[in-house]
Amino acid sequence: MDPKNPVSIEIWHYYNGPQKIAFDEAVNEFNETVGLEQGIIVEAFNQGNISQLIENVLNAANKKVGAGDVPDIYAAYPDTAYQVDKLGLVASLDQYLTEEELSAYFPGYLEEGRFDEQGNLKIFPIAKSTEIMMLNKTDWDKFAAATGASLDTLKTMEGVTETAKSYYEWSDGKAFFGRDAMANYFVVGCKQLGVDIFSVKNGTVSVNLDEAVMRKLWDNYYVPYVNGYFAAYRKFRSDDVRNGDIIALVGSTSGAAYFPDKITVNDVDKYPIEGIALPAPVFADGSAYAVQQGAGMVVSKSTPEKEYAATVFLKWFTETERNIAFSVGSGYLPVKKEAANIKLVEKALAESEDSSVTDALKISLPVAIEVINTHELYTTKAFEGGTDARNILEYSLPDLANADLKQIDEMVKNGISRAEAVAQFTTDKHFQEWYQGLQEALAIYNSK
Repeated sequence: MDPKNPVSIEIWHYYNGPQKIAFDEAVNEFNETVGLEQGIIVEAFNQGNISQLIENVLNAANKKVGAGDVPDIYAAYPDTAYQVDKLGLVASLDQYLTEEELSAYFPGYLEEGRFDEQGNLKIFPIAKSTEIMMLNKTDWDKFAAATGASLDTLKTMEGVTETAKSYYEWSDGKAFFGRDAMANYFVVGCKQLGVDIFSVKNGTVSVNLDEAVMRKLWDNYYVPYVNGYFAAYRKFRSDDVRNGDIIALVGSTSGAAYFPDKITVNDVDKYPIEGIALPAPVFADGSAYAVQQGAGMVVSKSTPEKEYAATVFLKWFTETERNIAFSVGSGYLPVKKEAANIKLVEKALAESEDSSVTDALKISLPVAIEVINTHELYTTKAFEGGTDARNILEYSLPDLANADLKQIDEMVKNGISRAEAVAQFTTDKHFQEWYQGLQEALAIYNSK
């Protein structure tokens, strides 16, 4: 590298709000220090949300008219990186990292980025997330005082279902729980119960829909949903909590900062609440797996100088103290084992003067650090059509549950009791129809 003739590196990302501010501050610091010394200039550009970023990257990679060039670095999930790599446009980063440097990162984060047949590192982890449960403790305390409900019951998915039923009955028909990212419910729920829903080995994919496991997932989402114990009204469950429609959710740690500090009922009545964070529930007879998610950074194949410069920035960004600072400012989790330290994170939270560090983030981030240290993190490996397959998991059960709930509500309006109406849908036959339909929809992803 030559400081007199600096190399320019362009990054595309999807960070918004506090996350964008934290990332931009880090880029500026790099340019004024290490970048200035070594001759590396980093420019970061927001591409909207993750869907828009994926579209822009794939358009550039496929040389669509008006798309421009693929940037030097871009945020991507494995499925996107897999598609671009098939075009020969992704750099292998192992040559720029020593074994000692690699050993500092969580192995699972690196493994996620080794999706090609040679096991080359194609995605550099810079920030990750998992799922936790967030709870409106203020309204929970009222419920618990009246019924004797215990937070311990929320450790299992079956316990959440049981508690939601009790809350529905106590509250005269209000839902208790909702979750974001239904695909995670399937992927991690299956893994907890001993099944890899998408098994990828040596470039071949097999879809595994164990009927008993699928029934357990059905019984602990569809059944409580059509009964009114679970709910999903808006884009995110934190919005449902904010409007007083539910009091508990499972969602991404990177979104926990948006958990509300007050409830607005009917857009008029407001009251403050205290939040509490808990590990996401695990199936009662399952193993302690938690989802591993969050896009990493892909470096485009170019010149050795550009690839090296890109790696210098990524290694700098993930240095322990700096990565913790980004975590505190964004809600994402640090990627080095040394940085996943509750005491270090709590210290950084306490010392932060950033006004965007919400109370919800202060209570959720330590719990998230606890989860990644006590649970086995899991994500599916990249494969052809992986994004489309996940979308089927994302919408299959919720779409059915919402459609059936509309019919149930209509039946109740026509004088049928809710219990009788629900009973017509929570049958073995209805489960089998959904299960077989899901099998057919996913069968095309099995490697021939």
